[in-house]
Amino acid sequence: MAESNKMKEMPVNKLMVQMGIPMILSMALQAVYNIVDSAFVGNMRVGSEAALNALTLVFPVQMLMVAVGIGTGVGTNALLARTLGQGNSKKAAKVAGNSLFLGVIIYVACLLFGIFGVKAYISSQTVDAEVLEMGVSYLRICCVISFGIIFFSLFEKLLQATGRSLYSTIGQVVGAVVNIILDPIMIYGIGPCPEMGVKGAAYATVIGQVASAVLLLIFHIKLNKEFEHGAKYMKPDGGIIKEIYTIGLPAIIAQALMSIMVYVMNLILKFNPSAQTAYGLFYKVQQFVLFLAFGLRDAITPIIAFAYGMRSKKRIQDGIKYGLIYTVILMILGIVITEIFPGEFAMLFNAGPSREYFIGAMRIISVSFLFAGINIAYQGIYQALNGGVESLVISLLRQLIIILPLAGIFSVFARNGQMTVSLIWWAFPITEIISCFVGYVFLKRISKNKVDVLN
Repeated sequence: MAESNKMKEMPVNKLMVQMGIPMILSMALQAVYNIVDSAFVGNMRVGSEAALNALTLVFPVQMLMVAVGIGTGVGTNALLARTLGQGNSKKAAKVAGNSLFLGVIIYVACLLFGIFGVKAYISSQTVDAEVLEMGVSYLRICCVISFGIIFFSLFEKLLQATGRSLYSTIGQVVGAVVNIILDPIMIYGIGPCPEMGVKGAAYATVIGQVASAVLLLIFHIKLNKEFEHGAKYMKPDGGIIKEIYTIGLPAIIAQALMSIMVYVMNLILKFNPSAQTAYGLFYKVQQFVLFLAFGLRDAITPIIAFAYGMRSKKRIQDGIKYGLIYTVILMILGIVITEIFPGEFAMLFNAGPSREYFIGAMRIISVSFLFAGINIAYQGIYQALNGGVESLVISLLRQLIIILPLAGIFSVFARNGQMTVSLIWWAFPITEIISCFVGYVFLKRISKNKVDVLN
């Protein structure tokens, strides 16, 4: 079945599985970059604890770079899918071209931060000289060579918008394999390669990202034939850029808020460096689980957006129904795995003094995965139906308004010795449950105003 016909005619439950599986694998593999780095770094012969702490501190900036790239891609994805659903190939070409122009601007900003800003950022979270040196070295490399992850994120969404998510997954697999192969070689020094420690982890990561981006560029040019390609379409169009960010800005803010949340949590946990490291390690496992929901969301959004462009009420409703059902299944699987195997994850990272804090965080916070996954699915639905405000509110509740004040209050009791650090972890399930209730109210309202009125 042709790609455009597939988006129009294939039963939504089958279409979501067909598109969702490659996207889920793609997002899971994206999380592998950080997990693999931490696993190899945690087993360094010297300075592994300081290195793990350094990776915890740099993680928010890595997330922020991904946030801007993916958020721009999400806006491009939904706008491009809707434009193609309306049969406007000329505008589709401009949408794709403008997204690449925006990618250049994003890279320049990351480059400047990598050159001038990383030392001040790392020093705000630690006074340990060894951690500071490792963090600056790792983050500077990731920022200066960030064009790989930025353009991979954009090409991934361009392929997903046309129903070719399998090819984005192939690119992601290639990058992950390159990263996994290079990590031990460059970290430990195998063969002619010198031992580089955390610098080696950074180089392995960015080389894998560049490999993925180059491959997806080739796929984009060769396979996305629904619209023209060329430098002329990269000419900035204020109207198209506004449309991209009307949809994509909430996604950028949502992911940027994740970065801010992790940064502030690092500050909250600064009184206990082992708990700080444990949270950073757990967050990478949590990200792996929640990326399953993000991957499915990236199938939900173009399917519903395409149906909305067609004004097909039934396909929109089916997209909402199956998107939520499949999300719940994935999150239950994630909860089962993390509740049963916390010790095995601790061994993977060689967590050392952080082990008990890590296991405690995993057992408590993983309870929230079900509600977090549903919230992520809600946001994909909102974005497809131009519900940017609703998506933003859910992000603010989950990442800022509820979680940080709760964690801050709970940390007072932990610092005073009245309660253990485990109390801080309970802020996460409480936050997700409240946000999920609000998200359901938004879903009913947006369905009534934008879906039920269709013929």
